[in-house]
Amino acid sequence: MRRNTAAVLAAALLTAGLTPLTLATPASAAPARYADDFNGDGYRDLAFSAPYAPVGGKGDAGAVVVTYGSANGISAARRTVLTQNTAGIPGTAEEGDRFGKTLASGDLNADGYADLVIGSVGEDVGSDADGGSVTVVWGGKSGLSGGLGVPDPAVSAHDEYGVALAVADFSGDGRPELAVGSTGSDIWIHQDFTKASGAASHSELATNLQTGPGLSGSRHLTAGDVNGDGTDDLVVTGSDAATYDAGNMIYLGSASGLTFQAFLKSDAWELAAVGDLNGDGYDDVVTAEPGSSGKSLGGSVISYLGGANGVRTQPQATIHQDTPGVPGADEDMDAFGNDLSVADVDGDGYAEVAVGVLHETIGTAKIAGSVTVLRGSAAGMTATGAQSFTQDTAGVPGTAESADRFGASVRLSDLNRDGKADLSVGSDGENHPSGAIYSLRGSASGVTTKNVINFGPGSLGMSTTAYLRLGQDML
Repeated sequence: MRRNTAAVLAAALLTAGLTPLTLATPASAAPARYADDFNGDGYRDLAFSAPYAPVGGKGDAGAVVVTYGSANGISAARRTVLTQNTAGIPGTAEEGDRFGKTLASGDLNADGYADLVIGSVGEDVGSDADGGSVTVVWGGKSGLSGGLGVPDPAVSAHDEYGVALAVADFSGDGRPELAVGSTGSDIWIHQDFTKASGAASHSELATNLQTGPGLSGSRHLTAGDVNGDGTDDLVVTGSDAATYDAGNMIYLGSASGLTFQAFLKSDAWELAAVGDLNGDGYDDVVTAEPGSSGKSLGGSVISYLGGANGVRTQPQATIHQDTPGVPGADEDMDAFGNDLSVADVDGDGYAEVAVGVLHETIGTAKIAGSVTVLRGSAAGMTATGAQSFTQDTAGVPGTAESADRFGASVRLSDLNRDGKADLSVGSDGENHPSGAIYSLRGSASGVTTKNVINFGPGSLGMSTTAYLRLGQDML
């Protein structure tokens, strides 16, 4: 659609019992316990996108699906499907919008229901082609419905506004803000949301991100409390303007705003994930390097521990598929680390790391894909006890086939409220080019293939023949 110029990860972003400091929120309201509980029933929900789905005959318009958690996990039957043609959603679905290319969530208006933030990187804004747009869809007792756009404060300064999103409490006032990135060096922080009018104000976080032809600005944002002060911190993935080095910039949150703490040079993929790997109360940062880094053929995953002063710049561990204990082999172009998620799978107090390996060859099937789960420990991320899953793993539905891209997206979150994070996997090339979703349960022994949940677009009332890429992104 065209608009005139005139949202860890997320785990639990707010501590239960904090009172939002705003008169716009009813006194009886309390922030949602989980940043991904859209209907407020106490179960985490799973959102995933099909950014190339046709809508109303418009190709690559995009759609987002939310499946609601329960004691039995997620189900295709309990769902909301959102497009820009959905009643109450701003705009109109148009060709190339790619609604759902990025996702984030949190209780922006502090009403007890998490809200979903959707980026449309191909949105045209006035005469600005691919200017990008951001939409907030409000949570409620019946799930997600209605929404508002989050205007771009600097349309002419960049493109693909919304290419990176994060929701977290960067100011420590008890309610989250929305961080939005683009192809530019600026990141915009929107705060004090109300359902009626959206964000009351915004501010610019000036960064040292490299921009220009062939360069990318902020390619990924994520958040967590790396220094344990009760205020969330921001992790920005991109290239440093002074050195052209790729990596992650750490900004520490405070009542006075975000301040730069460290740059983690890692030739990073376009993402990072945050969680407490060693159970010490500080969130840690996990990122990945492609095989071209020289440390591996197919990619490696690197962990950096948090502490009272912020993130330590010396890696705690670097793991690839030739690391002892990791299933498989380090092979050229495997894309080990194309997506990452961090949460505690086995309930031992140490977070695990889910690693997408979407180009993994299984037998003769090229780009079939796999997912590796690396354990947490008192020392941090470890290869000991690592697990690997493909569509040829016993208990996982289907068969590994070329271009399935199992592991295109991964998400660790407790969907059945048993205290153990479940592994959700997007396979956006399954039944090419439709896509599919898999949910494997967490247990005391790790991820299990007992009672795996699996569904594709047909179960969601979507086309089974159109080019969807269902599961390309996941939250």
